[in-house]
Amino acid sequence: MSTLITNIAELTTNVSTGGDRTGTVLDAAVLIDGERIAWVGAVADAPEADAVVDAGGRAVIPGFVDSHSHLVFAGDRAAEFEARMAGQKYAAGGIRSTVAATRAATDDELRARLRGFLDEMLAQGTTTVEIKSGYGLSVADEERLVRLAAEVTPEVTFLGAHVVPAEYADRPDEYVDLVTGPMLDACAPHAKWVDVFCETGAFTVAQSRRVLEAGITRCLVPRVHASQLGPGEGVRLAVELGAASIDHGTYLTDADVDALAGSDTVLTLLPGVEFSTRQPYPDARRLIDAGVTVALACDTNPGSSFTSSMPFCVAVAVRDMGMTPAEAVWAATAGGAKALRRDDVGVIAPGARADLVLLDAPTRIHLAYRPGVPLVRAVWKDGRAIG
Repeated sequence: MSTLITNIAELTTNVSTGGDRTGTVLDAAVLIDGERIAWVGAVADAPEADAVVDAGGRAVIPGFVDSHSHLVFAGDRAAEFEARMAGQKYAAGGIRSTVAATRAATDDELRARLRGFLDEMLAQGTTTVEIKSGYGLSVADEERLVRLAAEVTPEVTFLGAHVVPAEYADRPDEYVDLVTGPMLDACAPHAKWVDVFCETGAFTVAQSRRVLEAGITRCLVPRVHASQLGPGEGVRLAVELGAASIDHGTYLTDADVDALAGSDTVLTLLPGVEFSTRQPYPDARRLIDAGVTVALACDTNPGSSFTSSMPFCVAVAVRDMGMTPAEAVWAATAGGAKALRRDDVGVIAPGARADLVLLDAPTRIHLAYRPGVPLVRAVWKDGRAIG
């Protein structure tokens, strides 16, 4: 069945035209045929379709592509958030409390929580999501986390190297042996990516290299958490190993920026983290002007960024990180797709997946202009209208 969405005031295609990489089309229409987009153009040239949806002079953007999330977990860390708001400094060690709660949860309890988060995201326009493990930190628990994630998305990341669990606190290298051996063997069949938290309090550069190289030997593509808590060597390690993305990047040296600008590695910024931890926001203007490819993601997790709202992240990126609304929407759609090395999402073009968001606003600017307002009026996922 074909569906024509017509009377679109502003259509963001992300198909670069004449220096405008948002590929904006005014007075536009889009034809969906099955799960794919069949045609894009001016309303006056629109073909016939089995069904017609009148956008009513509203804006349409691609579905958000959230390329960094931690959705499979149990428990709550609201008290930790409250302590940070009272002045306590964020540290990576809080992850261990979520590990304990997650290990104690059943598969069905984790599935139900995961489905709730995915429903939240879809209602806010997120149609593609990456999900990491990292709250099991044992062979059996990491295996079940990636297995549960694989039930709902192909974008599954093995993050056994999230932190060193309590039982290995005095034996971190032995834990890396476990991650790169039996744990990787169990998790690789369910995953597409391998990740490591290369940071003080988590894993050293040498340990991170071991994890990433072991993942590469199992045909997993690297992603790296780095430079969240302070400057370090994680960015250059990621670029050297051909990582798809380096995530966080709160503290970057000029050498880090140069390395990213000269590479295919995407820098994924996570504004919800800085909002929740009161760390300084990264300077996205500096990065974009230097030629770095930037993505935006929520980093949904119970400790440092418990939001599932990409519109919120877009608004914060515009308000506090120096991005224009057009740049922020591109980063949250096409940028996320590049971080996942996908060319079938994050764009509205013939042949792409029919993942679209109708905003209750005439332009995408309103995502930042009207923060906190539920502007997502309708969502299409794989050509199917949601809600």
